[in-house]
This record gives sequence, C-alpha cells and structure tokens, in this order.
Amino acid sequence: MSNSANPHHNPHGHGGYERQDIGAAGVIYFLLGLGVACILVYFIVDGLYLFLERRSEANQPPISPLITNAGKDVRHIPKDYPSTVFPDPKLEEDERGQLDGIRLQEEQTLSTYNYVDQKAGTVRIPIDRAMDLLAQRGLPVRQGAQPAQAQDQKGSIAKK
Repeated sequence: MSNSANPHHNPHGHGGYERQDIGAAGVIYFLLGLGVACILVYFIVDGLYLFLERRSEANQPPISPLITNAGKDVRHIPKDYPSTVFPDPKLEEDERGQLDGIRLQEEQTLSTYNYVDQKAGTVRIPIDRAMDLLAQRGLPVRQGAQPAQAQDQKGSIAKK
C-alpha cells in the first residue's frame, strides 16, 4: 500500500534525480571521435569531387577552333577574356555597361532642361513638367477645326 500512495518515490534514496556528474573522459572521447569523423568525411568528399572532376574533364566536348587561347579551367573566366580572345571587329564588348550608359543618357534627356535648337528657340523640358503643363492647359486645338462630336451631330441632322 505504501507503493501505491507515492508512485514517484525512489527506493534507492536519490531523491528523484542523479547525484553524480557525467565523466569528463566520455565527453573528450566523444569530441575526439567527432573530430576524426569530420576529417574522414572531408577526405572522402574531396576524393569524390576529384574523381567527378576528372570524369567530367574526360567527357568534355572538344573546344571550338575559333577560341585561340582558352584556359584549361573554363569555369572561371578571366577579367580580360573578351578582349584577348575574340578577333576584331568587336561590336559589343560590354553589353551591360553600354546599356546602362544608354539608360542613363535617356534618363538625363527626359529629366532636364536643354535646347533642342538654340537658333530656333526650341527647348526641351522634363517630362514630368510637360505632363503637369498638359494637365493644366489641356491639349492644343486648331482654330478652324470643329470638335468631332459637333460634326457628327450636324452630319446626322443633314442626312435626315
């Protein structure tokens, strides 16, 4: 009956928890084993990559005869690669740089004031300012022309 009254009672007198610490030797052996396992895995993976790289090099298609001085490792491209390898005429050497330059020039054109023809007095204004002026003043209308709606109404009246 005493066992059923207190089911969590420890008959050995330890009070329900361990009174002894883990040994330092066990932790040290575990860490040494972990280090040896990591080193072993490193060399296994390195050997596997070396095997796969040699196999990949053996299965590579031949390089085009137009490429004169291609290096053995074509995964890493040198900085001066286009200028040293391709023959003249080089139409586009730096596509991204040229495109960035074109876009900057277009942005400069669309966002600044400048003369288009200084002798004729024609100027260029920023596109934002032009849209504001257009919203304020409206579209220009010819003096002699009538609106399309008025012409349509006159035309339909004349036909009746």
